[in-house]
Amino acid sequence: MEKRERSKRKNKNGGLKSKSQKLKAGILKSYYGNPVKDMKVIAITGTTGKVTVAHYVHEILRASGEQVAVLASDQPFKMGMLHKFLSDAWKAGANYVIVTVPAGSLKENVFYGLPIHVAAMTNFVTSSLKDMTAEEYIESEKTLFDMKPEIVVLNHDDANYEKFEEFTGKKETLNYGQTGSDVKILNSKLYPKGTEATLSMRTEIISVATFVPGETAVSYMACAAAVAEAMGVKTDAIIDGIAEYQPE
Repeated sequence: MEKRERSKRKNKNGGLKSKSQKLKAGILKSYYGNPVKDMKVIAITGTTGKVTVAHYVHEILRASGEQVAVLASDQPFKMGMLHKFLSDAWKAGANYVIVTVPAGSLKENVFYGLPIHVAAMTNFVTSSLKDMTAEEYIESEKTLFDMKPEIVVLNHDDANYEKFEEFTGKKETLNYGQTGSDVKILNSKLYPKGTEATLSMRTEIISVATFVPGETAVSYMACAAAVAEAMGVKTDAIIDGIAEYQPE
């Protein structure tokens, strides 16, 4: 009985918090003039690699001639910070904004009410979780894909792929990986200061290279390429954009 009462209080508090965040989202939207009406939001989520993929996509879109802004961090951020970033990006003339999506921010409804053009997931590595359980993480991630993005991109090689494969984009759904994928990793070469990979896209095979070393960079390049492919970006811009990114 006591346990059930605690559960009721928890649900009630969660509902109040959700209502508060929705109200705050409406106030911020009004204050900043709803800048996302003129921009497309690309959301990159996952336990690792979000920042790298976000920067790859940023450089790819720049190489294709787009005006792009990026907010890339592994740390959760507040709703006010996100809306200010969107406003600043709009004032700077961006037509695309790329935002990393920590599960902690999803849990706080930070993205409430925003139209999502692309939702892409890098991976789900349970050992990387610090402040929530695997079940809490999955529930938080689902809130992003439940926002009905136009395009969804998933990692077919991820050990937990079956937990997310039910999610689809309104217009298109792509996956990437070594087997059974729309963007398939054919081979790769690792170097002390960089990585190369050959990717089979839907219509052609391309070679990409990055200054990011390590096996994980192969998957991150494939993720960024899948995002760009779904958006109709030319492969020359994909190749040039990935090569352009230099981690600090």
